[in-house]
Amino acid sequence: MDNKDRTRVALVTGGTAGLGLALTRALAADGWHVVTDGRDDRRIKEADFPGGVTAIAGDVTETDHRAALVAAVASEGRLDLLVHNASTLGPLPMRPLAAASIADLQQVWRTNIGAPLVLTGELLPWLSRADGVLLSLSSDAAVQHYETWGLYGASKAALDHVTLTYGAESGVTAYAVDPGDMRTEMHQDAFPGEDISDRPLPETVVPQLLRLLEKRPASGRYRADEFGEGL
Repeated sequence: MDNKDRTRVALVTGGTAGLGLALTRALAADGWHVVTDGRDDRRIKEADFPGGVTAIAGDVTETDHRAALVAAVASEGRLDLLVHNASTLGPLPMRPLAAASIADLQQVWRTNIGAPLVLTGELLPWLSRADGVLLSLSSDAAVQHYETWGLYGASKAALDHVTLTYGAESGVTAYAVDPGDMRTEMHQDAFPGEDISDRPLPETVVPQLLRLLEKRPASGRYRADEFGEGL
């Protein structure tokens, strides 16, 4: 069978909630086979994935779990899209940099930059053969400086850099995308006790990401709203 005629395959990390879940469902509905993960079986069960989704329980910072993700991709024989969505804010409540420890830094960076860096390297051969796309979910905190967001923002700035460097080194199309504020569990964790109902649901961002993949501009850092309806 010609490679172009086979089912497209995506790996979306952190696909049991928020934008990861919304994107996984949308890709599956569009005929993709999606490999995704969640921290435990309970979260995977609650996600209630549609057909066409392979969900693996585990933590992306763990070597054995990443090996299981790679094996799932290898069994499909291709990878058209790698999405680094799994992320952590770090210790809660969020705190100023002066109160942060090396252990805090390690916790944030292992998830937000260490795991994506290593996983991309392990999957790069499949991504390259399929002329695929590397997509990392960034944040405005990567380029703006907000009180208590220092560790998270620094990790996202590093993720942007690593993602686009992979693109420069390998020729794979690479995007670092700021999805904007969303009404998610993670965003609520950053603002405990506050009403965040004015933020858009992650499902509203998915069409923008799909439009980005359809238009496939040059590798770079983008805001999701640059690919809104009519743009």
